Amino acid sequence: MQRRHLIVGGLAATTLPHLAFAQALEKPRVTIAVGGKNLFYYLPLTIAEQLGYFKDEGLDVNIVDFAGGSRALQAVVGGSADVVSGAFEHTINMQFKGQPMRAFVLQGAAPQIVLGINPKTMPNYRSVADLKGKKIGVTAPGSSTNVMANYVLAKAGLKPSDVSFVGVGASNGAVAAMRSGQIDAISNLDPVITLLQRSGDLKIVTDTRKVSEAEQVFGGPMPAGCLYAPSAFTERNPNTAQALTNAMVRANKWIQQAGPGDIIRVVPESYLLGDRAVYIDGFLAAKPALSPDGRFPAKGADTAFRALASVDAKLGAAKLDLAAVYTNEFVTKANQKYR
Repeated sequence: MQRRHLIVGGLAATTLPHLAFAQALEKPRVTIAVGGKNLFYYLPLTIAEQLGYFKDEGLDVNIVDFAGGSRALQAVVGGSADVVSGAFEHTINMQFKGQPMRAFVLQGAAPQIVLGINPKTMPNYRSVADLKGKKIGVTAPGSSTNVMANYVLAKAGLKPSDVSFVGVGASNGAVAAMRSGQIDAISNLDPVITLLQRSGDLKIVTDTRKVSEAEQVFGGPMPAGCLYAPSAFTERNPNTAQALTNAMVRANKWIQQAGPGDIIRVVPESYLLGDRAVYIDGFLAAKPALSPDGRFPAKGADTAFRALASVDAKLGAAKLDLAAVYTNEFVTKANQKYR
């Protein structure tokens, strides 16, 4: 249900939307594919949808949820969706594969992914090296949670083939897999992480919900959730891309002013995983890692490239145009509209 006129906890839109759209939209109906819509990683997308920000920009947006970011990407590659709400590093992988993608508005300033071990199956855990031969749950194979786990393993001298990755999704299935002992470790996001941590079913190894820890892990700013699409989409539909960006930047700014109670009243009940207190804790943990304005950091593409290159020597040897995987053009205009 769209709640475009909702004012929550005294929070209204940062700027009233223009009733007349500046320029005609080339593609007013847009399908966005996302992997794990309930995650805080994609909270700006949900806020833009729930508060009617897409509609305010003249857009009819259909959001299709998948088990992980790699599946969402497949939907766009296959033509069943126009835009991905997913992890930034996929844009680099896709350029390497000869299918250029461009990110045009940022949702997360840090990955917000947590790698943790299962205290039940690994009671004697001492270091990342102990994960050799173990099963690690990720949202979906090839997704950003998988990339993050690979990177942490590589720094400990382990290869991806030294462990078994299991797709567990980003909701109750992931929680159940840990609690039942089906997996020995998990690379996932909130609210899954906070739920497992509070019940004693997770011991954190690496926590990139903290921007400072994320930069320490990756050696620089690591852009996370964003909207990206085939490069041809933004070139052929600049007004549509601008409208999408306007809605997302407006959502980013709303979140920065929001308190836990505001979020609880806007997101669907199913996001809470049956525990409002856990969801509130998760929001407070994730909020500092969400982008305040949708801008991509200047060194972000370099950081993401290094992370991917650490586990893929062929990609690392490739000559890629990292400036082509993102643009702040639309974000700059959106920030002028919604200050």
